[in-house]
Amino acid sequence: MALSIIQTIIAICLIAIILLQAKGTGLGSTFGGQSQMYHSKRGVEKVVFFTTIVLTVIFVLISIINFSL
Repeated sequence: MALSIIQTIIAICLIAIILLQAKGTGLGSTFGGQSQMYHSKRGVEKVVFFTTIVLTVIFVLISIINFSL
C-alpha cells in the first residue's frame, strides 16, 4: 500500500517536471517558428534534466518492486 502511494507521488512529480521541460514544442515551431539549435544545459535546466532522470529510475524500480509483491 505504501509503495503505491509513493509511486503515485513520484508519478505526479514526473509529470510536473516533464511539463517544465516542454518549452518551445508546439505548433508554432512546426510552421516556421524558432529553429532549435543544439545548446548545452546550464543552471536550472541541468538540475531539472537530472532530476527527471533520477525520478524516472526511482519510478521504474518501485514499479518493478510493486509488481513482484
